Amino acid sequence: MKRILLIALFISTASFAQKSINNYKYIIVPSKFDFVKEKDKYQTSSLTKFLFNKYGFTAFLDDENLPDEVANNRCLALIGTVKDESGMFTTISVIEFRDCYNNIVFTSKEGKSKEKQYKKAYHEAIRNAFKSIEALKYKYVPLQGGAVTKTKEVPAVAVVPTVVESKVAEVVEKPANAKEQLFAQPIPNGFQLVNMKPEVVFQVLKTNVKDVFVIKDKNGILYKNGNSWFAEYYTNDGKVIEEYQVKF
Repeated sequence: MKRILLIALFISTASFAQKSINNYKYIIVPSKFDFVKEKDKYQTSSLTKFLFNKYGFTAFLDDENLPDEVANNRCLALIGTVKDESGMFTTISVIEFRDCYNNIVFTSKEGKSKEKQYKKAYHEAIRNAFKSIEALKYKYVPLQGGAVTKTKEVPAVAVVPTVVESKVAEVVEKPANAKEQLFAQPIPNGFQLVNMKPEVVFQVLKTNVKDVFVIKDKNGILYKNGNSWFAEYYTNDGKVIEEYQVKF
């Protein structure tokens, strides 16, 4: 089904420049950071979630039950992760915000610790890095017209039968029962998704959020909702939404 809608009736939020951190209501924290070998090792993820909540955010670990609005649209949330930039004698932590397209939208100042015990060192470094988060004085402010979404369609849309020069955008949706089977093959930093022919349909790159991937060479993401996977990306004709079954 194709619908051609006047572009003025779309609010696109693909660019972070159009909004601020205050326009995001939720933070999703990885339950395992790259620099540790186990989930919540040294309580690094739990501490990070606690500190986000302390400074006004609504934070969840990525393996917790999320609010329905976030589970159905990860672009309503930022991913808040901790990066380890430690040296030989100093533990250094940096807090990083990424949006659903894996773009870095905020990086804290370094938090440092000279503690020798890992848990104490990570906790002190993370707390010190959060001084930058505290300085943001975060307060949730919904965007005018609604919360942050990838694309918001305004009611009372005039439907036109043809493309009006270059001032229109097109949303292309496959029928709900079109669920092509894809098979995931590992590649560096992600997977290539192959159909039955076989041919490569997408290459997807890992993010810090469970069941969310960035589609390589396309302005879009692949995410799981229920038992299906959805590819959302943009072409010259507009936004495309495709539903797949993926075997990992």
